[in-house]
Amino acid sequence: MKTISRMTMVAGTKAAAAPGSVRARAPLATPNRIGNTARSAVSQMAGAPAGRVVVSRRRDLSLNAVYQDGQKLDRPLRVAIVGGGPAGACAAEECAKAGIETFMVERKMDNCKPCGGAIPLCMIDEFDLPSEIIDRKVNRMKMISPSNVEVDIGSTLKPNEYIGMTRREILDDYLRQRAEENGAKVINGLFMGMEQKEGEKGPWTMKINSYEGEEKKKVDLEVDVVVGADGANSRVAKIIDAGDFDYAIAYQERIRIDDDRMKFYENLAEMYVGDDVSPDFYGWVFPKYDHVGVGTGTVINKPAIKEYQDAIRDRAGDKISGGQIIKIEAHPIPEHPRPKRIEGRVALVGDAAGYVTKCSGEGIYFAAKSGRMCGEAIAARSKQGTQMIGERDLRTYLSKWDRKYWPTYKVLDILQKVFYRSNAAREAFVEMCSSEYVQRMTFDSYLYKTVVPGNPISDLKLLWGTVGSILRSNALRVSQGPTVTFGRK
Repeated sequence: MKTISRMTMVAGTKAAAAPGSVRARAPLATPNRIGNTARSAVSQMAGAPAGRVVVSRRRDLSLNAVYQDGQKLDRPLRVAIVGGGPAGACAAEECAKAGIETFMVERKMDNCKPCGGAIPLCMIDEFDLPSEIIDRKVNRMKMISPSNVEVDIGSTLKPNEYIGMTRREILDDYLRQRAEENGAKVINGLFMGMEQKEGEKGPWTMKINSYEGEEKKKVDLEVDVVVGADGANSRVAKIIDAGDFDYAIAYQERIRIDDDRMKFYENLAEMYVGDDVSPDFYGWVFPKYDHVGVGTGTVINKPAIKEYQDAIRDRAGDKISGGQIIKIEAHPIPEHPRPKRIEGRVALVGDAAGYVTKCSGEGIYFAAKSGRMCGEAIAARSKQGTQMIGERDLRTYLSKWDRKYWPTYKVLDILQKVFYRSNAAREAFVEMCSSEYVQRMTFDSYLYKTVVPGNPISDLKLLWGTVGSILRSNALRVSQGPTVTFGRK
């Protein structure tokens, strides 16, 4: 993968120096300034490898001119995307394709986020994902209740319908490379902070610890617009005072099992519910390329996450017994959108914005989609990078997002509150999943990312059956005595 070297940065200008030009050393003063205008101290040099630039001998003049919203630019709009996951990579791709000078900052190029890795069918087509990055095509699922009642799911799927299982290090790298091929400049470094030295209409000066080369180097990057795609612990969100949100801790072990056991999970995923595996979420066993991902998560009892992980391994039992744990991963997952997602010329996308659904815990598609929608809004409102944009322009992305996906988030929020509150409710939830009507509605909504309108008569039957299931499960719970939950809630 091409990245920006320790002493060089990619320039947006297509002009090249004459053949034989001598590359000059960067100025000794630090931190270095990175940016591109007609007066920029950074330029493309002939003979340099494709996608790389060197620091020229031009005078390092200030790039911090103040532009009003809507003002025509005499150079391309400059956008920095902090974070190189699905959200950041898709935002970078859309900006770069529009001719915007685009920088993407990612600290860890081989990041393996603890994630089930499931992506809906519509994402594969919509984002033109190649089949080689899909480890497994899951068309069967088992929902397993607290009392280990199993319900098979998948009979309503068509032959060409499936859930794609990916490894995040593979998916993310593919999306980053595609953004780079479209013109984004990838900086392998750690974003440390940013400030506007010339006021709210001036550029953002970003502080980056570059990891290119043998030594860590501090550099400055001046840009007009910033997109925060740096996860649940977003530094960009903190800088714009975007507000806090509840978050879950997701914990996953990658376990390599023998071929016979792996055959069992060839196109099957398992979801376990019960307050032994999580008081407010679910545990999973998802198939990967040559191993399974076994994990769980919780919001309300984070200190007990390892006990819940032990429980999901115990529940899976012989199906993963004798397996070798090859990797352990843990990461915070947001539970709802942040109070503020736009401030001035800064926008948040993906986990940084809080775009993870409740009940299912899905975030990959919504991260990629939010990044793409934000990048499209920047491109359109800046007229392909030729004029300055402001908060009103960025809010076009937010308005479109909320109109399209608010119903999905609301429905899943309600489902989690109803069915994840007790083991009795979880038993009713699993029983409800045995209905073909429920399966069809669920898969259609998940695979194609839309809230599917139901049949009123079938919905009434479902409501009556669900109430009956909850009553039966509550009666069973009373007769059996209280259940046990790890730790303290």
